[in-house]
Amino acid sequence: MQTLDQTKAEAFAERMLDVLNSGAIALMTSIGHRTGLFDTLANLPPSTSQQIADAAGLNERYVREWLGAMVTGRVVDYDAIAKLYSLPPEHAAFLTRAASPNNIAVTTQFIPLLSTVEDQAIECFHKGGGIPYSAYQRFHQVMAEDSGQTVVAALEEAILPLVPGLSNALEQGIDVLDVGCGSGRALKEMAQRFPKSRFTGYDFSQEAIAIAQSAAIEQGLANLQFHVKDAAKLDEVEQYDLICTFDAVHDQAKPDAMLRGIYQALRPDGIYLMQDIRASSHVDGNLDHPIAPFLYTISCLHCMSVSLAADGMGLGAVWGEEKALEMLKEAGFSRVEINRLDHDFVNNYYIVMKN
Repeated sequence: MQTLDQTKAEAFAERMLDVLNSGAIALMTSIGHRTGLFDTLANLPPSTSQQIADAAGLNERYVREWLGAMVTGRVVDYDAIAKLYSLPPEHAAFLTRAASPNNIAVTTQFIPLLSTVEDQAIECFHKGGGIPYSAYQRFHQVMAEDSGQTVVAALEEAILPLVPGLSNALEQGIDVLDVGCGSGRALKEMAQRFPKSRFTGYDFSQEAIAIAQSAAIEQGLANLQFHVKDAAKLDEVEQYDLICTFDAVHDQAKPDAMLRGIYQALRPDGIYLMQDIRASSHVDGNLDHPIAPFLYTISCLHCMSVSLAADGMGLGAVWGEEKALEMLKEAGFSRVEINRLDHDFVNNYYIVMKN
């Protein structure tokens, strides 16, 4: 029998208790975001649970219990004598819609979302296979909100300037394709900003494309169109000056075919802008990554599994820089530059030249 290092064992037990509490706080943080409670608290003076519930238009008993989790989780402050709750401005800076793009509460929504497919995932552990997109009822909604902070908000000032002369070219008028566009927030932003350019979005999800089309019509964007299309079946030849993918390659069933299609669809002097997860392809290279456990979890319960459900490669979110560079080379691309942005520690921005 092995002799236990009691100090190590007790330290690990404490860590697991922290995990339980942190998981609970993540769930309640998601609820606080979705109900608008953080936004309400940020705009109130120290208040009672009833005052907070009234201001948010919510049931007091549920708000009071939520506040209990937030107070004991050291998220919300509590004056025990006056029985008043308040959200410190230092916390509001990472929890409210006004704090975007630093609103971490947006990302906590993935925790309860992923838990809804736990039973299907356990079955996959035993039998293999995957979990289809249709099993995730809110994924596109949450993903759109999350990418709205990291991508859409930074397009004009940070992302597009990574490619020298791109903004000028967009102003003069070029053809742009976004593959795996989701509900099209990035394209809508560019279509509004650059009316002389022509924008097309492809996504496999009929639901996401319907949302995108409706918004484009509502905003009167005549230079923007969306289509339901399998990213592995791009059949266009030298049609686009710029092709973008935003966090879209690693969960494809056939990412290799997708990248070859992108290469083929680009004009000879075209640019491929690929935003994807910043990580190593090797687990030991991610030991110091600040959110590696989260990335592997979302990969296991979504990115990898939706690919496998379609008999795909199952790359997963943490496919890493090494694998990304390898696959880009195999697709035919010869020049790749990797950029990183100060506001976004999660992603790499690959500037890929066809020639």
